[in-house]
Amino acid sequence: MRTPFVAGNWKMNTISSEVKDLLGSLKSSLADVDGVDVAVCPPFPYLSLASDILGGCRIRLGAQSMYWEEEGAYTGEVSARMLKDVGCELVILGHSERRHLFGETDAMVCRKIRKALAVGLHPIVCVGETLEEREAGKTEEVIETQVKGCLEGFSSQDVERLTIAYEPIWAIGTGKTATPEQAQEAHRFIRGWIDQKFGREVGNETRIQYGGNVKPENANALMTQPDIDGALVGGASLKAESFAAIVRVAM
Repeated sequence: MRTPFVAGNWKMNTISSEVKDLLGSLKSSLADVDGVDVAVCPPFPYLSLASDILGGCRIRLGAQSMYWEEEGAYTGEVSARMLKDVGCELVILGHSERRHLFGETDAMVCRKIRKALAVGLHPIVCVGETLEEREAGKTEEVIETQVKGCLEGFSSQDVERLTIAYEPIWAIGTGKTATPEQAQEAHRFIRGWIDQKFGREVGNETRIQYGGNVKPENANALMTQPDIDGALVGGASLKAESFAAIVRVAM
């Protein structure tokens, strides 16, 4: 049985005082939560602060991106080793905003995943289609291209160490949400692709989160679908009450 996994992507939000307040509230409100994995991904400047606050807590710490090189003249970038050094256990890779605003390709995401795994970080690998691609009937084609490109050259053992997040781009920051049925179709397709490429056991065990306007009001309908194993939460993760409510739904 796959353990549900709910992660909060804070994006470019919060300052230090807000990080302290939000994490303090989450530690208190989620102290009794069991049977679900929980993570938060603050902005880079506050990862060390968040690590100190979360010390000894069951909430895991993640980052929102990273670069694939160990070190060097890469102004503005952050390495996997740096993330490990400040206490991160996981990292979001290939988020649609990284792809569409900053030009990240599947090949780039693939290199990032490889480096993350090499240093012991757990990657959350994001895939998903635009509204135009969905309306053109290309959802599965786009997802397959992305998953195949991101996992090129990986073994079954590698895939067992990551999470996939399906995030329909048209449902991110737009107020729209994929229906539970639409989300389930995409998740089932991803799991089926993993079955065929890496084996049924790996497909059965791989966790696939849904990301795209997840909130307490729709979390139950989404996460009761058989192939949806949790959520990658955006805006709702910036309020302790709403994020905690989504985590409790996942239980």
